[in-house]
Amino acid sequence: MPREYTYGPFQSRRLNLSLGVDILPRKKCCTYDCVYCEIGPTGPTQLVSPEFKIRAKPSNNFRKELIDILKHVPHLSSITVGYNGEPTLNENLLDFYNVAYKVREELNWTSEKPKLTLFTNSSTLYKEEVRERVKQFDLILAKLDSATVEDFERTNRPHKDCHSLKEIIDSLIKLRREMPKENKLAIQCLICNSYKEDFVSNSNTENITRLAQAIKLIKPNLVQVYSIARIPAQYYVFAIDEVTKQKIATKFKNIINDDSVEVKYY
Repeated sequence: MPREYTYGPFQSRRLNLSLGVDILPRKKCCTYDCVYCEIGPTGPTQLVSPEFKIRAKPSNNFRKELIDILKHVPHLSSITVGYNGEPTLNENLLDFYNVAYKVREELNWTSEKPKLTLFTNSSTLYKEEVRERVKQFDLILAKLDSATVEDFERTNRPHKDCHSLKEIIDSLIKLRREMPKENKLAIQCLICNSYKEDFVSNSNTENITRLAQAIKLIKPNLVQVYSIARIPAQYYVFAIDEVTKQKIATKFKNIINDDSVEVKYY
């Protein structure tokens, strides 16, 4: 039968072999219109407030679809929620989590069970009920790649109702404190460069320094520095090179200065 929810499995830079799960409508729905987005621009009708709510429960096909695919990949590393926008906008996020969790527990795996992973751009985490849902996941990949107001507006281009950058960082601090100890928080920093002289990319020195300072306060388990790997939403941004990634990762390590926070670049 045609797939309704899943894509892949595919080899991921950060998750190894991952099965993607999309819990949003068939069109993109996001609180940001990031210049680097690899699934394309967020159109005017697709850019929504963090208060926007989607109520879409998993159909009976979700469980069957998972089983039909997962029984063929007993070496899977991650069942990963997030693709077509911001998955935390769906109020039924935990319904999907619960189905995936039960299916995972029923199947046999060659080694470790795959993680239940969630991508989020962090824009909705100021809500306690959202953090309560999010913290159930084994691994939370939370986006934070701008730490100055100017970079946030230029790079992430948030909906006008999005909360301030300070509130977003504070919500990540809260999430980290509220999470079960066995679950992990990774901060994802997608850093890009620019062809346009009048567009200052988020690779600028002030943003990188402020990012490191914010991450030091959040105290995640892991920081992931990476860049564009596919066609971005805007033609004028492009990937930073490996040397730059390494320099940023080193700067992060020096400023964070905490051995419990692992910093990796991809």
